Amino acid sequence: MKRLNDLLERIIQRVNINLREPLFDVGPYVRDLVPLNQLTKFYAFYGITPYHPLNFHFTRSNLAGSYFLGKCQVSDSILYKSDIRGDELKRKGDIFQCEGFDIPLHEDETIRIKDSYLIKTLVHNNSHDPENLEDFIIQNTVSTHYANIHGSEVEGCYMGPFSTVDLTTLHDCVIGEFAYLQVSELAHHQVPAGTIWISGGDQFEFRYQHDPENLKNYIRFEPGTRPQGIFIDFVENRKDDFRRVFDVVNLETPSSIPSGASLNRYAVIKPKTQIGQNVLVAQRAYIENSWMGNGANAQENCYIIDSRLSGNNVTAHGAKIIGAELGEKVFVGFNSFLQGSKEFALRIGENSIIMPHTIIDLTEPVDIDASYLVWGYIRKQSDVEENSMALSELASITGQHSRSRMHFKGNGDSFVKGFQHRIEHILEANGAYFDGTGKKGHAQSSQNISYNLIQPYPEGDFKGLYPTIDIQH
Repeated sequence: MKRLNDLLERIIQRVNINLREPLFDVGPYVRDLVPLNQLTKFYAFYGITPYHPLNFHFTRSNLAGSYFLGKCQVSDSILYKSDIRGDELKRKGDIFQCEGFDIPLHEDETIRIKDSYLIKTLVHNNSHDPENLEDFIIQNTVSTHYANIHGSEVEGCYMGPFSTVDLTTLHDCVIGEFAYLQVSELAHHQVPAGTIWISGGDQFEFRYQHDPENLKNYIRFEPGTRPQGIFIDFVENRKDDFRRVFDVVNLETPSSIPSGASLNRYAVIKPKTQIGQNVLVAQRAYIENSWMGNGANAQENCYIIDSRLSGNNVTAHGAKIIGAELGEKVFVGFNSFLQGSKEFALRIGENSIIMPHTIIDLTEPVDIDASYLVWGYIRKQSDVEENSMALSELASITGQHSRSRMHFKGNGDSFVKGFQHRIEHILEANGAYFDGTGKKGHAQSSQNISYNLIQPYPEGDFKGLYPTIDIQH
């Protein structure tokens, strides 16, 4: 146990050195956040398929709950119940396009995690930094509950609960809780909680700032305490279902799964759930009493409860959909929280885009028209007008436009087309369009993952740490 505590202090020191500007001490946030004894109670595991190059190296690391589906090097890090998903890493010979350059990869890309503390964090996709194409770097970083590091290199950073860094390279930054960033590159910056910031360079910029007082009801995190609020209560109230999934080695699977669909071994699928063709349900997703139409997907840490998804729906990492009916090809962004009920129905029309980190928590029924962009905070129908816009209207904007707490500038058509292109890419990559022989994606290639377990040292100075292991094929 002594070595585990020494490792934690080493990580805190390394991160704090990087965060001299802005001046930020991660120690009060992470010391005692997870009792050290808790870190000894779980096994680590990694997945193997025929489709992913296997090369793992672990050194003095606590790897509880992690799964690696590609190359990963880990040194002196604590990855507690985190999901390190390497199935979209670039391969040797791939061409990376950036600002008119076609850059070939000279070797397979590898995730490198060093001197970092990732608590219930998802690391996924691949590096989008043209200067480090073969290395997806997570270094000297603390990331707290249910944060997403999606295609983003992070060096010397702190990420608050339910924050997301998406397709961005961060250097020495502090990201507040429930903040979402997609800004290409950022250094020495402190991003307030509840900020949604998307920048397409000279093309466009979208910004929204959640009201801090409203946001505190959903997520707040003070030094020396655990994260609190509606979001945390929501997931904590369902953690017993995941305990069974992780405690049982051979878990029965639903019998009525179409041949092109995939339900991850470590997802929770509750009764009265209908699974359509080419559906993908990822690790730690939770589905209850819901209809998953053909081609729909639920990514890591998603919750879909008492809802109907018509088909080809994208529910991005960490999003939650409760008591809602979604038309075809509705996109629900990272960590969004959509909560209707039998009394207060939520209906969203086809081809609509729910922006990342949107909160819809209803006190009356709400209908959202087809082909709308939705953001912000919605409780009732009158909130929709100031927190949404028809995609056609947005596409016509050139210049600046503000609506309540949302501010947009640039070319609206580029923004809309970029989002729509990304949604199509996600559907294709997830195998939503699989026709029985062609257009395979994750839903098909993930059907036969085998999992291997690793146990930590059970006692002594090394208690809670894992042995150094080098795994190759």
